[in-house]
Amino acid sequence: MVASLGYAAPAAKVPLGPYSFERREPGANDVMIEIKYCGVCHSDLHQVKDEWGSSMFPMVPGHEIVGKVVRVGSAVKGFKVGDLAGVGCMVDSCRTCGTCKQGLEQYCENGFVGTYNAKEKDGKTITQGGYSNNIVVDEAFVLHISDKLELSAVAPLLCAGITTYSPLRHWKVSKGQKVGIVGLGGLGHMAVKLAHAFGAQVVLFTTSAGKSEDAKRLGADEVVISKDAAAMKKHLKSFDFILDTVSAPHDLNAYLALLKFEGTMTLLGVPPAAPSLNVGNLIFKRTQLAGSLIGGIKETQEMLDFCAEHGITSDVEVIAIDKINEAYERMLKSDVKYRFVIDMATLKS
Repeated sequence: MVASLGYAAPAAKVPLGPYSFERREPGANDVMIEIKYCGVCHSDLHQVKDEWGSSMFPMVPGHEIVGKVVRVGSAVKGFKVGDLAGVGCMVDSCRTCGTCKQGLEQYCENGFVGTYNAKEKDGKTITQGGYSNNIVVDEAFVLHISDKLELSAVAPLLCAGITTYSPLRHWKVSKGQKVGIVGLGGLGHMAVKLAHAFGAQVVLFTTSAGKSEDAKRLGADEVVISKDAAAMKKHLKSFDFILDTVSAPHDLNAYLALLKFEGTMTLLGVPPAAPSLNVGNLIFKRTQLAGSLIGGIKETQEMLDFCAEHGITSDVEVIAIDKINEAYERMLKSDVKYRFVIDMATLKS
């Protein structure tokens, strides 16, 4: 077994603290990574608080992992010691169902294996995530990381990056299209950057006037304050695509009304209560209301390569591991621009 050190939540709603544990010895198809940085996702906070009712403790969170390969199994062909590598939200899937065979492991019909708070295929071993000094993952779920970009700022691409890239690609967002992004947080700021890189006309919707300047810095062509009814009305029936990154309760109908004929609005957040829908917004313009979940391994690699080519990373605030509980409190107040990333070198100290 491999000795590992991390930060774990010992129980629901209990602060994270140092935790020693063991990972499996790398097998023939495994890659062992020394973790350099791990992003902090809002879902980490939901999981450690057991807000989704499926948490297993002790829990080492973290699924935005970047680092350096330190060991490879005898059958590994795609990685060698010294390579930069990343791990996102999944570390395995059944690999045999229809969606897995299409490279859409995130929709595995038998359920993918999450990077943490999940059971391995043996049904016994609980996965532990990236708030730690190392991780052992099957080569098929390890990603190549370019050395062209700042490594700490690449980490959130493994979740926030692919979660926004996948729907933009799936619905073929391209030059000449008008695209709306709802919300400017960890997901929203990546959506703005990517939609801009795809050549779209990007409009950012926010409730905060103070975010206008930052949104334009990130690539938005226009910012609309969604509480301003007159400003919203100016955009009726004009959008090809709207990507909604907000999890808090909000009126979806206000945005569906902005779609043009056969436009699409895709949801990334899961509100705490079911939304109320005016189906006329769908019927009379043949519009679509859809959802999207992270991305498959092939598409995640495509996203990483695209970001390296276009110089795209996440805007991050790097923190020491002992500041993680404070970071969670700040996340609840949206007090971060736009993603916390843990420097795992601080774990040793």
